[in-house]
Amino acid sequence: MRKTRAVSSSDSIKKMRPALSPEARENQMISLAMDLAEQQIRDGTASSQLITEFVKRGSTKARLEKEILEEQKGLIEAKIQAMQSAQRIEELYAKAMDAFRSYSGQGVPPDD
Repeated sequence: MRKTRAVSSSDSIKKMRPALSPEARENQMISLAMDLAEQQIRDGTASSQLITEFVKRGSTKARLEKEILEEQKGLIEAKIQAMQSAQRIEELYAKAMDAFRSYSGQGVPPDD
């Protein structure tokens, strides 16, 4: 018969390559924490705080709040694009007015 060796906890840890940025490192830590939380819940060793956190995250209220935040993010991005567009339009109007002045023989006024 073939003997199996006992797997130690250090052998079961997945090796990750080093993160290339602080954001990637943060994402790795979050991933590891989520894996640990999942394992604790499966094993029945999770704390009441951990279980409560995941119950809250799964609630209808939490989902609605997340949707609202995503919609607000989209609205902010649209406002930023509108402001940038308005700025480009102002620049085009200024160039057009300068061109009209030069065509009419008035010349371009000096920049202030």
